[in-house]
Parts: sequence; C-alpha cells; structure tokens
Amino acid sequence: MAGSRLVAGDLPASAEVVIIGGGAMGTSIAFHLAEAGVRDVLLLERSDLGSGSTCRAAGGVRAQFSDPVNIALGMRGLEAFERFGERPGQQIDLRQPGYLFLLTDEAQVATYETSVELQNSMGVASRMLTPAQAARLSPAVDLDGVLAASFHARDGYCTPESVVLGYASGARRHGATVLAGVAVTGIVSEAGEITGVTTDRGYVTTSTVIIATGAWSREVGTYAGIDLPVGPLRRQILISEPLPEAMLDLFPPDTPMTIDAATTLYFHREGPGILLGMSYQDEFPGFRWDYSEDWLPALTAAIGRRAPALLDLGIAHRWVGMYEVTPDHNALLGEATEVSRVLYACGFSGHGFLQSPAVGEVIRDLYLGRTPEVDVSGFHAGRFAAGAPRPEINIV
Repeated sequence: MAGSRLVAGDLPASAEVVIIGGGAMGTSIAFHLAEAGVRDVLLLERSDLGSGSTCRAAGGVRAQFSDPVNIALGMRGLEAFERFGERPGQQIDLRQPGYLFLLTDEAQVATYETSVELQNSMGVASRMLTPAQAARLSPAVDLDGVLAASFHARDGYCTPESVVLGYASGARRHGATVLAGVAVTGIVSEAGEITGVTTDRGYVTTSTVIIATGAWSREVGTYAGIDLPVGPLRRQILISEPLPEAMLDLFPPDTPMTIDAATTLYFHREGPGILLGMSYQDEFPGFRWDYSEDWLPALTAAIGRRAPALLDLGIAHRWVGMYEVTPDHNALLGEATEVSRVLYACGFSGHGFLQSPAVGEVIRDLYLGRTPEVDVSGFHAGRFAAGAPRPEINIV
C-alpha cells in the first residue's frame, strides 16, 4: 500500500478526530466514523498503511471464542467480511472452510464444550466433533491423542492488505483524510482536555484522539498520560512450496484452518501450498523483526505429532509479525478517564484483524455517545489496576 503515502503538504491544520494507526483497526474506525457523518476525520500512519501488524497477519476470521464479547465481535466481523464487496466495496478473497480446533485433554474438551454452548446461545453454529469427523475435514491430521474437536463452518480467512485498502478507500470516499508517512510524536492537552497532536510534519489541532497503534499503543498512550498495558510479541509464519500431486488428497482446497489446541500449531491451504505457524512458548516480549530458527525444534515436534505429512514440504516463504498482547489476552477498548477525549482500541492478542469491523462500529458509537451493539465496558484499560481481568482462553 505504498501508493497511499501522501506528501507533507496534505497535513491539515485541524481535525475533529485524529486516529493514530493505519492498520485494519485504524482504517475501520476511520471508515465507520466518516460513514456516520463525522466531519474532518484524520487518520495518521507513520509508515505505509497496514505495515505494522495487519499485513503480517495470517488473516484468520472466526467467532469461536470463550468470552461472550469476543464471540459477539467475531461474529459481527464475519458478517461484515461476507458483505465487504458491497460495503465498503473491496474484494478480500474471503474463504470460509471453517476453523477446526483439535482437543487432546479431558479438561480442554470440557472447556470447549462450555464455549460451544455459549457460542450456540449467541447464534454461532459451532459444534463438537468426534476425532473421526475431524479427520474427514482435515485428512492430514494424525488422530493420536485427539479426544474431540470444535468446528464452526463459517470461520475462515481473507487478505489483510485488501481489508485495509477497502476501509481506507471507503473512509476517503466519505470525506476522511488518510495520510501515510506522518508520525505522531505527541498528544497535547490543557486542563484535562485534548487540544492537538504533534507530528514530524507539523501540529494538528483536535479535541479527540483515537489510539489504534497495536503493539506500539503503550508508548503512544504515554503521550496522553494514560497506561495501556500492551506488549509486543513476535510471531512467525511459514508458507510451504506447492503441494505435490500425491499430497493433494491430504490437503484438499477446503481444508479448514486446523489448530492443535495443545501446541497452537495451525495450518490451512494457501494457494498451491500450506500456510502454517505456532505460538513459540519460549518467545519473550519485545520488538524483534528478524526471523529466528529457535522455534523450529518445537514446531517440527508439533508437526510430527499432529500433521507429519507437512514435514515433507519445503518452505517457500516466511515472515515475522507482531502480536499486541495484554495480561489476560483480551483487548483494551474504551475511553480514557484521565483526559478527555482519548479513545483506544488495542491489545487484541492475535484477534484484532478479525474483530476490526465490529470494533470500528464500537468506537464510532462511543465517540458519538451511542450505546454500542456489543457491550465492551469490561474491556476498559483500568480493569487490571482494579483487579478485574477477564481471560480469553480460545487464542491461537
């Protein structure tokens, strides 16, 4: 999206709302605000749109979560992605072969059964499967130790870059200004009221700032004197060489996103090959963009146990992304109490992309003083200081 970079002269002197961060979250918020008629919406991204975490994501979209807020946000996200070609109007290569979670522990099975019951009560048609049913959906799976599985056929994946482009273009059509290559360096307030932001291209007067800067949100929050407990965590993704003809039956085109819940190994078809990854338990927080082979022994062991055919494939591509992690793996959503008005949407711990359509709605409504369709009050940033975390179990 380098074509979205604009020159410094395009920076306006004032805006009604300044959004910091040009990934899926920031562009979704810009689109929803501008579509609702908010005038002078300005989005600022220090690099290229989507260049932070969004365009390094696996692109998964799902409604299978354990927290009712995440279920609601995920389902509204799915509905928005299904209509994305009409609103805002962009093809995103949405595929919906489902998400399949493989379960290998009795306690884990009980937890997922409870989650499926909750999901069903909220209109998500997920279901529990036997190991044999899971193997029919994902033939490459080794069933050793698998006790059950959870599956939702409407889950899937799409192209993050296209989502960012769609929202950014839609925001501009509705009158928003979207600028890449402009770094915010400070947030200015007087007597507890926001008055503007400083950038490397000049000063912008505003009364409202929205922080949607992913793994960088804690630093940006300090500009306004608020604590957003978000930390960066490196995640690595591989794409295999094209599947040989002899392996096509093991990985049919409709193979679901398959996740071994115990190890978080996941894989799905990606064009002629396979996209795969895993949470590396020995990874430690920090901004590290270099690819490391430290995780390969653990990854290889997980593959060998759960999908050994993958070991016969060469690696064609690899890249490094960044999770924005909070202590309870749930997002920070709301409005700051320390200063008026600073809103924030960050800390999604790996599921921000899929929730970005719904979060755009939520932040729009909070800004306009409406009651959001999804009650996110439990996701306020102060919950940790208040001793009220709410852990999300179903993460990848």
